[in-house]
Amino acid sequence: MIDRRLVSSFDWLLLFLVLALGACGVINLYSAASSFTGAGMAVYVKQAYWFGLGLVVMLAVAMVGPQRLSTIAYPFYVLVVILLIAVLFWGKVIGGSQRWLALGPMVIQPSELARLAVVLVLASFFQRRDQTEPYRLHQLLLPVGLALVPALLILKEPDLGTCLLVLMVAGSVILINGVKLRDLAIAGGGMVVALPLVWRFMKDYQKQRIFSFLDPESDPLGSAYHLIQSKIAVGSGQFMGKGFLAGTQSQLHFLPEQHTDFAFSVLAEEWGFIGGMVVLLLVAAIVYRGIATAYRTKDRQSLLMVIGGTAMIFWPAVINVGMVLGLFPVVGIPLPFVSYGGSSLITTMAALGLIQGVAMRRFVFHRP
Repeated sequence: MIDRRLVSSFDWLLLFLVLALGACGVINLYSAASSFTGAGMAVYVKQAYWFGLGLVVMLAVAMVGPQRLSTIAYPFYVLVVILLIAVLFWGKVIGGSQRWLALGPMVIQPSELARLAVVLVLASFFQRRDQTEPYRLHQLLLPVGLALVPALLILKEPDLGTCLLVLMVAGSVILINGVKLRDLAIAGGGMVVALPLVWRFMKDYQKQRIFSFLDPESDPLGSAYHLIQSKIAVGSGQFMGKGFLAGTQSQLHFLPEQHTDFAFSVLAEEWGFIGGMVVLLLVAAIVYRGIATAYRTKDRQSLLMVIGGTAMIFWPAVINVGMVLGLFPVVGIPLPFVSYGGSSLITTMAALGLIQGVAMRRFVFHRP
């Protein structure tokens, strides 16, 4: 029996924003992949199917609710870590990276699930601790370790972008609990000191991407090609865009990865500044709904889940748009709803399910 209070408190505006953004993504992918040849289902049709499945996942997560999700947080986290280890041994190699795992007819990307697993396990970890004062550095060793385990496994694939994304989402959940400013400064200084060590373990192509970001003209036909073509596509769209299916960079295949990492470049070229702003405003509105839900939340666990779910949408959007505009190095992070990708879309919809589930229970009292 479904509690009527849950239905009456359903965030219909959030659902409308998700449907609108999902429709924009499918339409954009129709254009981005319209010139693709070969057998098999069209990319935009696959995205529509994944979006439909994502809606089911979103509603299922929302109906389960944060309290019950906390009971499976650690088992789910362990399962994702096992899948990440399995990827390193039996993963499918695509484009030089071993990130995908074939489970029968379905191919999944466990690194995407790691974001959700980290949010759930950190929310479960912090909600069991009655902490009124800001956390000290030594008190955060265990939660940071919980985030580092999947992050390092993802880095081994190698997938630097998703590794950073997992750490940024985890950082959002940890910082919302409160950290002493002095300890935060020490941690920041430690990260700066560790940069040379991180640089030493980076792959050559990752280092080259950073060099290309700092000086795109140094290798215009090599490592900087993606960035240069993306900026050309975005700039040529100007204010109103070239029109649907009329983008030269995408239709003539100058733009690499135009249906995944650089899908926003296709949108900006065809729909211009106006189209790009519409999509970004939809993303911003979803993030705002998440923050508003967090503000009204009555218990710590729900707050942390909402913050984590919102961070799972905010950070990929910021990094992807910054990447295609040349503000950040190319790290291969998809734009939620706009870029093609089943695992990414399903995980994003699950994050929205966390937000929706808490919004539906905002008038329900939970014991701490």
